[in-house]
Amino acid sequence: MTSSFRNATSQQLAQALQHSRNYTLSLFECFAAAGMDAAARVPQLRMIDPPVWRLGQIAWFAEWFILREAASSHPADAHGNCLLTKGDDWFDAERVPHSSRWTLDLPSTGGVKTYCHEVLDRVLDKLSREPNTDDALYPYRLALAHEDMCGEVLLYTLQALGLPAPLPVASEQLQAFAPSEIGFPGGTIQLGSMAGSGFAFDNERQAHSFHVAPFRMDSTLVTNAQYADFVIDSGYDNRQFWSQAGADWLMRQERSAPRYWQRDGAQWRTMRFGKLSTLAGSEPVRHVNLYEAQAYCAWAGRRLPTEAEWEYAALSGHPAFRWGQLWEWTASPFEPYPGFTADRYLEYSEPWFHTHQVLRGASFATPSRFGSARFRHFYLPERDDLFAGFRTCAWPG
Repeated sequence: MTSSFRNATSQQLAQALQHSRNYTLSLFECFAAAGMDAAARVPQLRMIDPPVWRLGQIAWFAEWFILREAASSHPADAHGNCLLTKGDDWFDAERVPHSSRWTLDLPSTGGVKTYCHEVLDRVLDKLSREPNTDDALYPYRLALAHEDMCGEVLLYTLQALGLPAPLPVASEQLQAFAPSEIGFPGGTIQLGSMAGSGFAFDNERQAHSFHVAPFRMDSTLVTNAQYADFVIDSGYDNRQFWSQAGADWLMRQERSAPRYWQRDGAQWRTMRFGKLSTLAGSEPVRHVNLYEAQAYCAWAGRRLPTEAEWEYAALSGHPAFRWGQLWEWTASPFEPYPGFTADRYLEYSEPWFHTHQVLRGASFATPSRFGSARFRHFYLPERDDLFAGFRTCAWPG
């Protein structure tokens, strides 16, 4: 794994910011090739944004926190004006309702790209004069993390719209590992990011002692073949395996298998970035939501790990515990740690507490510089467009 962005120096950040922008633009070109560079030609779906809006918002975010030296995401907390006359009205995600992003009078695609290049040039110039301290580099690390996360979201969008993705991401084959179970003795751990350890998201603080009871956890993710057994055993038709919320979701979806699965005689096929391929039984199952993961666990007589158990296992150094291929659903609702206070990006965590669920790990689409065993990802339980899977734990006893 390459160096973490959390402790990156100014020189490392400059390279990473350029790399991230090049990747963002390569993703945008995939939409442009399909005629979706204009917002009006993009399907208006609840879980996606018009790619041209997202491209502009990425640059605006960096301008807001770095060039305009905003103390927070509050509209009054930035200095000066946006490089674009109406930039704040177009790209402040907290002030621009999702449904309106298709009908904004945005600049042309070329104009948005020019804005992106101008912001990055000014960011890199300013960065070249910054001292290598956590305080000085905080906004640059934040902007890099934001663009890296948005890049993965753009990849979700390509998958959701059935569009090709850049190589080698489109042909990424997840590794298969022999399934096994690991017994962990438990104990008291420090949960969350420690002060003075570089960049940390606000929901990772404050670091605190937490007791984890002994537990047994799968060393690898549940595979397509294992999940297919659940499907074949009428798992989607048996109400006893589903929570009330899961049953309600299932009734609305009329789903009988994971998203993108298609039955072809005796085998399963799946849609990956617009191409239909045979489902590899040994690969981890992906594009399942929390409810599907919970239902499988109920069918198998297992359970999802808590996020504390997951962090304990990931930091244990056990050679058989493998993570990083897919985000992993946990049993933990997204809640603040004791002593939580919102950081400069005020809306990053706090609005989503108690409604979202924690996922841990990383996916094949996550830049290696972003991966951290302490990172708390969070999404609504019904989201199945994510590159997400799960592993199971044994019940005590």
